[in-house]
Amino acid sequence: MKVLRPLDYGDVQAALEIYRQAVERCPAELYSDLQRHAWAAQAVDRAGADRLRASLEHGQGLVSCLNDGTVVAFALREPADRIALLYCHPSHQRQGHGTALLRALSEQAELEGQTGLRTEASFLSCGLFMREGWQHCWREELLINGVRFRRFRLRKPLQPILGPWPTHNCSSSSTRSVNSMPSSP
Repeated sequence: MKVLRPLDYGDVQAALEIYRQAVERCPAELYSDLQRHAWAAQAVDRAGADRLRASLEHGQGLVSCLNDGTVVAFALREPADRIALLYCHPSHQRQGHGTALLRALSEQAELEGQTGLRTEASFLSCGLFMREGWQHCWREELLINGVRFRRFRLRKPLQPILGPWPTHNCSSSSTRSVNSMPSSP
């Protein structure tokens, strides 16, 4: 069973370790040794780990845990319309943790009134996003620690549950007082 809960400060070290291991153990047919080393270094070297730590502390994140509370995957929205991070420990990949996290973050975004989400997906995660209804926008190249990578820009339209805040003329005679508003169930 997957238990999802908000990512908190105590999860940051586990998230960094999941990030590192997930990247280091990517299939060799997707990323070379040089690419995996450069990418994983972002969770290990001081500057890279500090940037990841800051994102984890400021974004809206969730973790997927085993029944004993062990964190095995995490995902993060930062800013609110972007999936910035989605990583699963290699021993727990392809067991639904990433799917559960992605769906939960999408639901959160819809509840907040977001009309869409965007992300940059690796060759490893692109299939998951596409299965969940994300659309390919373009492929891009970037440098990570001086090493060239390709990734995919994806987007997903959402159906926001909250619409824009209604604007009413408060001086209108049709305005009711707060005390006369029906209570929510």
